[in-house]
Amino acid sequence: MGADNKETLYLKVDKNTLAKDRNVKLSDVATLLCTDQSITRQLKQMKIYSFSDAKDAPKEQEQVFSVMKLIELIQKEYPNVEVNNIGEMDFIVEYKKNGEPPKWLSICKAAVLTVIIFFGGAFTIMAFNNDISVTELFSKFYTQVMGKESNGFTELEICYSIGLSIGVLLFFNHFGNKKITHDPTPVQVEMRKYEKDVDDTFIETAERGGTSIDVD
Repeated sequence: MGADNKETLYLKVDKNTLAKDRNVKLSDVATLLCTDQSITRQLKQMKIYSFSDAKDAPKEQEQVFSVMKLIELIQKEYPNVEVNNIGEMDFIVEYKKNGEPPKWLSICKAAVLTVIIFFGGAFTIMAFNNDISVTELFSKFYTQVMGKESNGFTELEICYSIGLSIGVLLFFNHFGNKKITHDPTPVQVEMRKYEKDVDDTFIETAERGGTSIDVD
């Protein structure tokens, strides 16, 4: 197949894509833009890779690609099309054999994670308060200001607890399932950094091991 006129195809690929089908099409991993809509329609349906469907194949499979391989496949179909890549140079395609996990499993994972974070955060706060002797500090401050001994449950402890709760909510920018502001939360920022580091490491490991799909 070929194009009669010189056309420019803009190709944008994300660093990590989850394929819904084991037969991966170009449209699954890339966004395409070309003035010739027929070229775009044809290329969107072009198969670029097939994950193994064997019984002994892993349930979760990943494959690293170079965008140069996509350009090579495109130009085999349309030699006169100039491909302009505006996305990632290397990317990962993931495929889960049984699809997305059931909803109940995701809920259980979220519940376990919530419990771990709650008690982990509580332990951290208690350890911090113990390290700096907050109880002793509040007791001495209360005695100096009020002229009497603290019973350990005064205005200082109440205000500190309320302020700590408000501070945590403001820092994490979340209350229930709603965000306080439109800014990403610190957890979201750290998760994106972690995902980026994992993807970069996976790509570099595949390239060093020679398992990345690239041009010959």
